[in-house]
Amino acid sequence: METATKRLYEGMFLVDSAQAAADWDGTLGVIENILKRADAEVVSMRKWGERRLAYDIDHKGRGTYILCYFRADGPRIAGIEKDVQLSEKVMRVLVLGTEKRPPAVIRADMTDVSEGQEASEAKAGEKAAEAKEAAAEKPEGQPPAQESAPAAESDSPKEPPAPEEGGGTDEGNEPRAEAEAEAEAETQEPQQP
Repeated sequence: METATKRLYEGMFLVDSAQAAADWDGTLGVIENILKRADAEVVSMRKWGERRLAYDIDHKGRGTYILCYFRADGPRIAGIEKDVQLSEKVMRVLVLGTEKRPPAVIRADMTDVSEGQEASEAKAGEKAAEAKEAAAEKPEGQPPAQESAPAAESDSPKEPPAPEEGGGTDEGNEPRAEAEAEAEAETQEPQQP
């Protein structure tokens, strides 16, 4: 009857990248031990990715994210979060319930686990190749789709902005001049009788 009350949760664990690279199995072991202490059953666990952190955590600028699906009792989640706070190897954790996520998305995450990191990278490469093929197969009469490269070209200094062509005025100074004129007018109005 105990297993009937356990729900599926998604946990994102953040660990130090240098520590994870040095002892990957030890890092996974720490996470598994935290989950075992809460009587959680690990369904799947994989490296989600390594990223630069928005701000330093414990004087570390990079982190490795580990995505884990596990089954646990709801009241035990607080214990998992407390164990992470006390852990020296795990910097942060985010645990979410999966009730509102589509089952297909969850299965896809779990499938990536069994296929490994290389398979997900291969899928990304296949998608990029398909996009290039689709762009090459477009009829000649249709204009190409806007991409980031043409947008970067339009920002280049080769093409002057429209206001400079019309009158040669510097738009950047106009709001400042208007604001100064308004401030000057306000200071003059109280002085008049």
